[in-house]
Order: sequence, then C-alpha cells, then structure tokens
Amino acid sequence: MPGSSPPSRGSYDVVVAGAGPAGSSAAWAAARAGASVCLLEKEPTVSETVRTSGVTWVSDAEDLGIPAYCYNTVSRFSFRSPGRTVSVGGGGGGGPLAAVLNVRRTYRWLARRAEDAGAELCTGAAVVGALGGGGGGGAVGGVSVRTAGGQTADIRAAVVIDATGFQSTVARSAGLVGPWPRYGAGAEYEMRAEHADQDEWWIMVGSMYSPAGYAWIFPAGADLVRIGVGIGKPESAVDPAGRLDELVRARAGPISRLGRLSATESHFGLIPNGGQARPTAFGGLLLVGDTAGQANPLVLEGIRYAIRFGREAGRVAAGAAASGDASAAALSKYERRWRGAVGSRLRAAGRVQDRWIGMDDAGWDAEIGIIGDLGTGDFVDFIRAEFGSARMARMAVRHPGLAARQLLGMVRGAAGRMGGP
Repeated sequence: MPGSSPPSRGSYDVVVAGAGPAGSSAAWAAARAGASVCLLEKEPTVSETVRTSGVTWVSDAEDLGIPAYCYNTVSRFSFRSPGRTVSVGGGGGGGPLAAVLNVRRTYRWLARRAEDAGAELCTGAAVVGALGGGGGGGAVGGVSVRTAGGQTADIRAAVVIDATGFQSTVARSAGLVGPWPRYGAGAEYEMRAEHADQDEWWIMVGSMYSPAGYAWIFPAGADLVRIGVGIGKPESAVDPAGRLDELVRARAGPISRLGRLSATESHFGLIPNGGQARPTAFGGLLLVGDTAGQANPLVLEGIRYAIRFGREAGRVAAGAAASGDASAAALSKYERRWRGAVGSRLRAAGRVQDRWIGMDDAGWDAEIGIIGDLGTGDFVDFIRAEFGSARMARMAVRHPGLAARQLLGMVRGAAGRMGGP
C-alpha cells in the first residue's frame, strides 16, 4: 500500500505517528470528524513487518467492523502444562469465539479506511522526534520526519497522536515518558503444518516452554499455524527466539501433532506489560495502543483496545483542533474515557498475571485444572479480562467447587471494586 512521501503539507490539525491498528483507527476517526490528518508510517508499506500473533475475539472483531475475510476463527482452546492437558470448547458447544487475524490484511484494511475518510497516508516517513511549542496550550506542536530518501521535514499539528508502539518515539523524545520497565518479548514462526487443526489453539506453560510467560500454537487459516514463545522481561533472561527454535526442533508437546513443518516467515515483537502507570494525555499529545500500554496483561493481546481507543483518541484530537484548545486539560477526556472503560479490568488482570509470572511447574498443573473447570463462555470472559463483579458472581454460582473459589481469589479486591456486568 504505497502512500505519499513526504507529506504534502507543513501542518495539519492532527498528525498520527504509526499506521498500526491504533494509529490507522485514530486517523480514520479524526478525518471523519472533519480534521485534516496526516498518518505517518516508517515502513515502505503498512504492516511490512509483523510484530504480533494477531489474536483477538470474534465478538470484538464484529463490533469493530473487521471483515470476516481478515481472520480465522477458533472454538476449541487447549492448554498444556508439565503434567496436565485440558481443553475448553469445541465439540459442537457453540460457535467460534476467538479470532486469529491475518495481520497484514487487517492493518491494511484499517489504513485504507483512514485514507477513504480523508487522511493522508505517508509511508517511508519515520518520525524521529517531537516538536515543542504547539498552539492552544500544547507541549507538543508537531513532529520531525525523515523520509525514505533521507530528507527531514518538520510537520506541525494542533494534536499529535503517538501510535509508534513499544518505542513510544514521540512521547519519549519529548521527555514525557521513560522506557517500559516491564514488557513481553515474543518470537514466532508462521509455518505450514501437515496436520493443522484450524479450529483449535494451544497455550503451553511451564519451565520447558517459557519460564515467565507461555508458548502458543495459533491456527492462521488454510494450512498455516503460528508457533511462538513469549518471555516476561525483566523476570527472565531467556531469549524467546532461542527457546522457540529449541521447541520446534524437539517437536515439544502439542507441536508434535502438527506433522511436517516448514516456516514461511518469522516475527518478533515487544509489548508493554503493566502500562497503567503511564499518563496518556499531555498538551498537544495523546498516546494510544501499545504506546499507552493498552494491553490485556493475561495474554498480552491488545489489538481490540488499540482500534477502540485509537478511534476515541482521533475523535478527541479532532475536537481539540477544532476548538483551538489542545491543552492537557482538554485532551484528558480521552484518558478518562479509556481508563473508565477498561482500567479496573486491566488492573485485575495484572493481579492474575503477577501470580502467573513466577509460577513453578506444580503451580501451573494446578492452575490448568482451574481453567479446565470453566465452561467455554466463562473461560473466554476470564481470559479476556472481563472481571466485572456481577459477571464474577455469576461464574461462582455456575462453578461452586474449589477451582472457582481459587479463580475468584486471583482477582479478589480488584474485581470487588468494579460495577456492571
């Protein structure tokens, strides 16, 4: 998907750095609201490099309008710990609930929507830093861009939206945030598999798979699977790429079921873990997606949040540009809205993750038993971090045994402070 490079103008109402799901969604919403928008992407094409496994949920994909041709659906969820294997769902127990995105297809669809709404997409345009002194009370007033030809240009904006992901290029260059102290590092192969089951995913836990995280097999459609390893940092020094190679060579655990394997490409990515402490609204600047730490700590998936809150950021940015007030106070409504929507749930999920991150193999065997005690719907609510108090109470009624009591104990305190379903 080629774009114009460099940007055709020297100033816009809204400049968005990064054409991932958060950035493209923000650009789309801002342009639809009437703002002039420039969407900057450092790579020559949108999603040339894949940095995510693309896991989300069918209900979210449908709510967000992602076309069905952009994802493979999954209804059976299987888990392997050192001593146990459990499965939830499948077997005619309802429709598919999880979705594994074709990442490039989805990201490019989102970028095309932004262009169709009137945003100017500029590829091969890397943001190298923030410009200060914006009007309307903005601490950030634009960005400095380096094009594929090596030229540099300053692009002014009433509001900048930083969607550069883990690197947080704009916010860090402005001195507004520091590096992430905790994060996940993931390595993955997309592979053709002789015996790929496109309706089942696998998550593998325990020291042989990942000492602080998990390994996975996600079906990606046709005969493709994504096999990966995620490692929590700084909790473990293990290299995820090295551990992945070990598991694939050994055909460890469920990988042995796949038959002959041949890699089509490899992916590597970093995702913030525990972004609740980072502010996301400053004068003239909003942070979205991974830049804002908007990821579910349980499985470090955040594409649904990136799209949803990218759109919210775009609407708020367009309104600020139109009013001439891009102060931190004016833009803070974005932060209040996204934190009000999911902040307490992410904090509760963080409590569960804190329990998981240091769990030994015996602990994982017990934990997998808890998951196996859940019905499919309750499992999906749990893994999606839907920890509303009413929902958790209904779960306790449906699962009155020890496993359910342990599950409630994982999120006790955080869940108890929440209202709503």
